[in-house]
Amino acid sequence: MDYKTEKQKGSVKFAFTVPADEWEAEINAAYIKTKGKYAIPGFRKGKVPRKMIENAYGPTVFFDDAFNACVSKAYTKALAENEDVFPVDEPKVDVEKLGENGLVFTVEVTVKPEVTLGQYKGLTVKKASYPVTDKEVDEDIERNRQSKSRLVDVTDRAAQDGDTVNIDYSGSIDGVAFAGGTAQKQSLTLGSHSFIPGFEEQVVGMKIGESKDLKVKFPDDYHAEELKGKDAVFAVTLHGIQYREVPELNDAFVKDTTQFETVADYRADVQKRLQENAARREDNENKNNMIDAIVANASVDIPACMVDSELDYMLQDFEYRLSYMYGGMKLDDYFKYTGSSREGFRKDRREEAEKAVKTRLTLEAVIKAEKIEPTDADWNARLEELCKHTGKSAQEYEKTLSDTQRSHLKSDITVEKTLDLLAKETVFDAKVAEKKAAPKTASAKSASDKPAAAKSPAKKAAPKKEDAKA
Repeated sequence: MDYKTEKQKGSVKFAFTVPADEWEAEINAAYIKTKGKYAIPGFRKGKVPRKMIENAYGPTVFFDDAFNACVSKAYTKALAENEDVFPVDEPKVDVEKLGENGLVFTVEVTVKPEVTLGQYKGLTVKKASYPVTDKEVDEDIERNRQSKSRLVDVTDRAAQDGDTVNIDYSGSIDGVAFAGGTAQKQSLTLGSHSFIPGFEEQVVGMKIGESKDLKVKFPDDYHAEELKGKDAVFAVTLHGIQYREVPELNDAFVKDTTQFETVADYRADVQKRLQENAARREDNENKNNMIDAIVANASVDIPACMVDSELDYMLQDFEYRLSYMYGGMKLDDYFKYTGSSREGFRKDRREEAEKAVKTRLTLEAVIKAEKIEPTDADWNARLEELCKHTGKSAQEYEKTLSDTQRSHLKSDITVEKTLDLLAKETVFDAKVAEKKAAPKTASAKSASDKPAAAKSPAKKAAPKKEDAKA
């Protein structure tokens, strides 16, 4: 089997010529593989001679299977021999000649585009800065105090704002009870604004055992259509009052709830932790700003199929997160509830997907230009980090990794080394004017996320059988 390679803009076409003897061998192999499914009177299944099957079903009965096998072998061979060809889509197969005298066909496939890098070293970009304030330290300490608080029963006074009350209520409109307007032993924190406006304010001042009619009006934008803007009366009985007792911030509290002995030591640790978090946030944001600048300086013609594949990935990721966060919610149900659609999702996220693809391609181009790859020391350090909480040694942990996991880990290490290298040669300046925000990529959606990373290169795949038919 011979072939010629024609490299075009954005694609590569292989032209294959299969001589008659090789084509005949493929047809015979297809016969041997599939003969068991043909039934001819007078013969047992699997024992029917090839000519009998061809006479009964036509001389080309084995051509489809033979052709698919030929295409798969030929395409796989061509990709193995042309390592610089990286397909990013399913190949298109065209038959030019097919018969007893041989086979001639072409396989054309869209390939990963070449990136023209602009300046990617020595850039000056916006520097992120998140200084930790005393207020933030106080708020963190206060959250800890609140988490250690407890509810204490009140018996000697009326309900106050901030109290948690236990009530029965029954709502009606024009004297008629409405669905969902009745509850017993309901817990409500006054001032939480969890009930409709005016309700909680009228509970303030009630005493245990007291009953009272509360007059309220449902908001015009209330979620229940039949209640929007309606005047209502709630008959309320108050059964109990509790207030939240928050422990005093002192050395005793610190000793009981933390690993420290004094308030001063505890506060210093909180400040240190917040500063470390802020430093990570700044580092991530600085690197994302750097990546955005590098990507903006690069140029590349991105095939539509790569954007479509990225959108497929984004849809799958969104569906996974929906299911995880909302107890198995299906994507179609989400679109139904929100009045949206898959098509709308893809349209709204297309620019984001294009940026994600360009970012990945640009980083891959930088990695190639700088010849960056993980060293043995890098790999061993990552294994040591990953196995810390597994009870396994680095060598034992490594044996549990699949080839895919190894590939992803090495890709992560490579990207991290690349970003560290580029960051060392980038000037981060807080005085740089803020540029108009670009669409966020999945990897840069929040300041706490890791900076955008290149995905592992896709494997070169043989065409699907159904796509290789004549």
